[in-house]
Amino acid sequence: MGEKTRKLLVLYASQTGNSLDAAERIGREAERRGCAASIVSTDEFDASSLPHQEAVVFVVSTTGQGDSPDSFKAFWRFLLQRNLGKYWLQQVRYAVFGLGDSGYQKYNFVAKKLDKRLSDLGATTIIEKGLGDDQHPSGYEGTLDPWMLSLWNTLYQINPKYFPKGPDVMIPQDEVIDQPKYRILYHTQENWEPELLVESDIIQRSRGMSPGKLSKDKSNPDCFLKMTRNEVLTKAGSTKDVRHFEFQFLSSTIEYEVGDVVELLPSQNPSAIDAFLERCDLDPESFITVCLRERENSVSCGEVITQVPIKFKTFVELTMDVTSASPRRYFFEVMSFYATAEHEKERLQYFASPEGRDDLYNYNQKERRSVLEVLEDFPSVQIPFDWLVQLVPPLKPRAFSISSSPLAHPAQVHLTVSIVSWITPYKRTRRGLCSSWLASLTPEQEISIPVWFHKGSLPAPPQSLPLILVGPGTGCAPFRGFIAERSVQAQSSPVAPVMFFFGCRNKDTDFLYRDFWESHAREGGMLSEDKGGGFYAAFSRDQPKKIYVQHKIREMSKKVWDLLCDGASIYVAGSSTKMPSDVMSALEEIVSEETGGSKEVASRWLKALEKAGRYNVEAWS
Repeated sequence: MGEKTRKLLVLYASQTGNSLDAAERIGREAERRGCAASIVSTDEFDASSLPHQEAVVFVVSTTGQGDSPDSFKAFWRFLLQRNLGKYWLQQVRYAVFGLGDSGYQKYNFVAKKLDKRLSDLGATTIIEKGLGDDQHPSGYEGTLDPWMLSLWNTLYQINPKYFPKGPDVMIPQDEVIDQPKYRILYHTQENWEPELLVESDIIQRSRGMSPGKLSKDKSNPDCFLKMTRNEVLTKAGSTKDVRHFEFQFLSSTIEYEVGDVVELLPSQNPSAIDAFLERCDLDPESFITVCLRERENSVSCGEVITQVPIKFKTFVELTMDVTSASPRRYFFEVMSFYATAEHEKERLQYFASPEGRDDLYNYNQKERRSVLEVLEDFPSVQIPFDWLVQLVPPLKPRAFSISSSPLAHPAQVHLTVSIVSWITPYKRTRRGLCSSWLASLTPEQEISIPVWFHKGSLPAPPQSLPLILVGPGTGCAPFRGFIAERSVQAQSSPVAPVMFFFGCRNKDTDFLYRDFWESHAREGGMLSEDKGGGFYAAFSRDQPKKIYVQHKIREMSKKVWDLLCDGASIYVAGSSTKMPSDVMSALEEIVSEETGGSKEVASRWLKALEKAGRYNVEAWS
């Protein structure tokens, strides 16, 4: 009996699905070379069995603030146990691939700390860690492609048994070499008793059987909201359209705190959904269930993801993003097998090849082409729905910082949303799916919006805690809630002072919630100087030299330092990638000036503040 064939374990931790996508790609490429691969989320893997693995590839993403995905947290805590020792993983070979964005301070922080910890526990690297970067002209794949080639070659050198077919493989041009992971079962209505489904059940059923579900996702909404107000905050002449939205709870009320985040599931354009169903030759009224396909190509269905059939149209509307997200490279590869026009087949094969990667990135991601647009560009492709279920990006809820306070605004949720639109390199106007949908709603429509509440990275502060808040643009949203809440608390008991630094382009057109801040800055108000606080606004374009929040912070250095000495916490929120690091630099300068210490000492002092939970940042791209 010869040596057993090798198996590769691919462990991934994904927040938005990119790491899962990269992990599946690594698994597919290994299997094409004859090496079995299993792809497992870190929260579904027993970390104590890691020493028994022979070769492990980790694919981990880092969020804007250097945070790890939720699915990684318990696994990481396990790895940090002191008693594991430096020989715990001495039998294990590993490779780490990280997904991050070099526009942020803590670029690929999770991948870097994982790589170091595995090495400290005695594991041996197969190849140097790969760091995928959103800023690369081809996105993370620009790094992943060459990194994978190096991985296969090195593994083959370590032991040729990994790849019986050799480390280089050619994709056959005319046959699909993989099978879709899902099977669709069609039902005639006579076959089953239709249940009366309430809206949340429909959402739970269709999202529950959507493969886009990241592990342990909640498919059932926490509750539903109804819009009661849609107000434009920016004035004529502004380059932005920022809205103030108010919602009330329908049926059940969820308790939330200031600083929390709400996720909304947006609706897609009904005519685009109809066009997608027609383009794919699908009957919108027929009923389906979706199930995992058995590995051994058997006809039987694996795990049935939903027991009750659901309408095709409903399933697509609630789970498949056909109108706004760009498909992955694998979508083009699978499309090439189903193209009947030769020129389309060639173009798709080129897009799916390493040589065509940059052209694909320019055609697809840079232009933010939707699945529907791609399918319309390649009319000869008729791709089966079981492939579409797997390959169309999942429709994801969009997260927003809550800008209300449950104390000041009982039974309500307020949001401050910038309506996203941009021009692509080919001069096409694109709009953010969720923000433009919200902007189009009116209270009279009485639409029920499915929502999920969760903690963000801004913990609700106790009223005795002095605050230094920095929130330019829509970054002011959570702090509107903070100040409204503290203002109510101040009516019955003493509260600590609050300094708030706001910033926008022009005072006359972009000054969000101007009356609210100015009324609280007046005598006796929450932001008044006589209460020990203050309100400071930077209008970057109102004078030749640009003035930003960090400049205002420097101007108030003595007061900022005094408040920090009184135990203040710093909160920073906003949508710029550079702003949080500029604010950190301004604070470093203040600390170093006031203490007479070096920049390094000041930096360590602020890091200690962060560790103690007194420096909180929430930034979004």
